[in-house]
Amino acid sequence: MTAQTAKTLLLFGATGDLSQRMLLPSLAALSADQLLDPDLHIVGTARTGLSDAEFRNLARAALEKYLPAERRGGMADFLNRLSYVDCDVTTPEGFDDLARVCGGGEDLAIFLSTAPSLFEPTIQGLVDAGLTGHGARISLEKPLGTDLASSRAINDAVARAFPEDRIFRIDHYLGKETVQNLIALRFANLLFEPIWNSNYIEHVQITVAETVGLESRVDFYDGAGALRDMVQNHMLQLLALVAMEPPSHFDASAVRDEKVKVLRALRPIGAGESVTGQYRSGAVNGQIVPGYDEELGRDSDTETFVALKAHVDNWRWRGVPFYLRTGKRLHERVTEIVVQFRCVPHSIFTGAKMTANRLVIGIQPKENISLSLMAKVPGIEQDGMVLRSVPLDIAMPDAFVGTHRRIAYERLLLDLVHGDQTRFVRRDEVEAQWQWVDAIRATWAAEGLAPKTYSAGSWGPSAAIALAERDGVSWHE
Repeated sequence: MTAQTAKTLLLFGATGDLSQRMLLPSLAALSADQLLDPDLHIVGTARTGLSDAEFRNLARAALEKYLPAERRGGMADFLNRLSYVDCDVTTPEGFDDLARVCGGGEDLAIFLSTAPSLFEPTIQGLVDAGLTGHGARISLEKPLGTDLASSRAINDAVARAFPEDRIFRIDHYLGKETVQNLIALRFANLLFEPIWNSNYIEHVQITVAETVGLESRVDFYDGAGALRDMVQNHMLQLLALVAMEPPSHFDASAVRDEKVKVLRALRPIGAGESVTGQYRSGAVNGQIVPGYDEELGRDSDTETFVALKAHVDNWRWRGVPFYLRTGKRLHERVTEIVVQFRCVPHSIFTGAKMTANRLVIGIQPKENISLSLMAKVPGIEQDGMVLRSVPLDIAMPDAFVGTHRRIAYERLLLDLVHGDQTRFVRRDEVEAQWQWVDAIRATWAAEGLAPKTYSAGSWGPSAAIALAERDGVSWHE
């Protein structure tokens, strides 16, 4: 059954940082590209008391700051879509005004970007105001809990008001062009899928490296750490897309069915298969930066770096390690997937140094795909052919990003409005992710594992290098 396109989009937390940096610019870009229905009404709400005109001024300032000038076409038309209702979600009064402006709960898409502690009162307010009726759908921004138990509590609260087919849990990595292209790469090309298994792939690396420190996320991050902030959601979603079986169709149910099978097949992390770290002062991009403890203003055992050696215990991936690493204040900002193929079984080139093929999928800051191949070195040889590894790169600069570099939220907001759940995370996925992560944290607690220090601007603690090198593997840098 095809979902009805929403006629109203309701943004909770509309004056917040996420809204100004991502949501409003994304919606304005979609509007400029005429991808939104001309009659779509966008209602912003937050505790701040603003008039419609004041909210439009806030939106205009956000677009001028965060949206490239060439993508601001039709700004006046977009701003005219906006209206605003101030609402304190802990009291019922504001929800009556929301119901009036939104015209009831029919064909309503709700984007909830608030603190998790406000999820339950917000949902109850929506129920009481009649804004959860047939055709209404809700999108939830992370974090969805801090462990399996708290995640279930949040999901139970949402499920009391909305069925699963109207709940859209966001992982913004799933909106990135190259992440979406991973499915096309695997399942639209005969070249890759027959060799996408343990017979031909030696290992997989997934890196999500940041150069920034705490910034404005001090309280949240110290209570979360790298494992819960990055591995539990973004990195496990990337792993699932790399490892999943071919879905029967490209639709929400089929794709997510295959992803959850991968997550449930993850082997519990064993002794010596994880490394944690915490950055100390150092130099990042030529600038001296303080250590985590200095930024925080106190000692903490929260990890800002984690490296894992994971295994997917099924026929396709038996014996293939998945090396995951993520951290703050690292040498370079990069998110990439590296698929390392095995060497040829027999070389006919006597004395030639053979390098196995490697597929590198760059997600950010550059979106690209590169495949290394063995090729002959130009020239005339008398003692046998001389070979070298050369990259096969996509030549077109806009092959993956298009004419404009789109914000990941553009794709996700458009899918929310149209009711397509394919790029959103289902409840059983979330719970499988938490179950695996909770077991890792329990192992750390049992072993008394403390984060190892590393200098800001490095690639993390030396133990992370050893984690891979014990298997003869080097991190791709």
